[in-house]
Amino acid sequence: MTVDAPRAIPPDPVWRTESEQLVWEQLMAQAPPDWTILANLPLTDAQREYEIDLLVLIPGVGAVVIEVKGGSIEIDQAGQWRQHTAYGVTNIDPVAQATSAKYAVRAYVESDPRWSRGRLRWGHAIVLPYSSVDADFALPDCPRALVHDRDDLAQLAERLRALRPEHGLPAPTPRDTDQIVEILRGRNLPLRDVVALAGEREDRAERLTAEQAMILDVTRLLNRVEIRGGAGSGKTSLALAQVRALTAGRAERRAQRVALLCYSIGLASYFTRITQSWPRNRRPAFVGTYEEFAGYLGVADFGDRENIAFWENDLPARMRELVEELPPQRRFDSIVVDEAQDFADAWWLPLLGALVDPDSGGLFVYSDENQRVFPRFGRPPVQLVPLVLDHNLRNTKQIADVFAPLTPSRMRFLGGDGPEVTFIACAPATAMDVADDQIDPLLDEGWRPEDLALITTGRRHPEQVARQEADGQGSYWDSYWDADQVFYGHVLGFKGLERRVVVLCVNESNAHDRSREKLYVGLSRATDRLVVVGDPEVIREMGGPEVAKRLGL
Repeated sequence: MTVDAPRAIPPDPVWRTESEQLVWEQLMAQAPPDWTILANLPLTDAQREYEIDLLVLIPGVGAVVIEVKGGSIEIDQAGQWRQHTAYGVTNIDPVAQATSAKYAVRAYVESDPRWSRGRLRWGHAIVLPYSSVDADFALPDCPRALVHDRDDLAQLAERLRALRPEHGLPAPTPRDTDQIVEILRGRNLPLRDVVALAGEREDRAERLTAEQAMILDVTRLLNRVEIRGGAGSGKTSLALAQVRALTAGRAERRAQRVALLCYSIGLASYFTRITQSWPRNRRPAFVGTYEEFAGYLGVADFGDRENIAFWENDLPARMRELVEELPPQRRFDSIVVDEAQDFADAWWLPLLGALVDPDSGGLFVYSDENQRVFPRFGRPPVQLVPLVLDHNLRNTKQIADVFAPLTPSRMRFLGGDGPEVTFIACAPATAMDVADDQIDPLLDEGWRPEDLALITTGRRHPEQVARQEADGQGSYWDSYWDADQVFYGHVLGFKGLERRVVVLCVNESNAHDRSREKLYVGLSRATDRLVVVGDPEVIREMGGPEVAKRLGL
């Protein structure tokens, strides 16, 4: 289409008939650039539905509704129009079609709150591109000037310009025609909604996770199982499904008293909120962190929390003593542990001791060795049946592809498509400020505060520090559910959790022990949109050349 051509809406129409296409092509070739030609315009009012073949907006003349009739057209003595085509003969009334469509579209435009010009000139015309009409043709409701036959096509634009419909009314200006176009496009139309797309993808992930949960049916006769899987494989959802299955009971066994444990406060907060929504008789008997489990057994003094020896030796030893005194009604038939790679060797013995039957009681462990971000190494001292999850369900393919080199095994990406991962290079000293600068643009994209998290790999964000010091850990993690706030956290506390949008702030100046694992956790927390901020060389050092390549470094 040349720059001198009229404006066409749509620019490349899909045609129902050759006759409509022919008329459109003629107008596009003849009309000046200030004309606007709308094709195949649908319209519905309280009376009926309309399909306007062409609406031509002509500044200085008027808005003209054109009804196109192909084939051979005849009109009998009674004034009945007939259309002869290869498909047969049809009674038609193009004049009524054109006039009713004209009044309907005029009423629609004038009823729009944006329209303030009052009544303008509106007209109609009939085009018969394959038929011939006598120069003296006339009907009471259709003078010859309104009918354009095959011999008129070459001058069609000129004939429309000469129509001068409704002489007593003002002709539209170019600004009027622009406003008519805007009104006919509709008003208050929904824009591309990133939250809606994320919600649809999230529902699909939930469905896939539910299908994957069939693995629990396969293992229902097994009492000691370890389920391994990379980030996004649905381990946490399966752990919750495992608890529900155990507390509900099955034909093979009665409803059980179950404990659900993890290491991080954030994940425990998530478990508590989810399980509190279950029917009371289906809830686990205990939900919490390993530290809270120690409190359940009776530990009251946790001493120096920075003392590694206390956590890895003294505390488990004290718990083993207390578990011996645990009465039967406070013991558990089964224990489910999520993010089990965070547990030290000595931690497992008090757990096994808390079972009704320490030798054969249920132990269900969910782990990802590549997310071992703490310098602890431990495994349960009992034989577990290993099962492997090799599907990523939670992250978009674009996000999963970035952290794929860090996963424990090759995974299939089933999370669907999303936006490309964004990387922003900066020095470690400015990473926090640069990360902060990403929040407003993400909100401008349509994401809500509740969709966003900014998580760091080095020192905590000042906002996280302020919330923890002002509100305490419990209230801080409650804010994770606050719909009005962006969440600020650290990769070490965000394990097992996710957000639709994550700004990962790599605010470290060099790689160190467990850096690879921390980067893996950070990259995998976003389900839909990921922005990574940091020094390219530090990230290459932490994740290796393949991760750097996938981030475009």
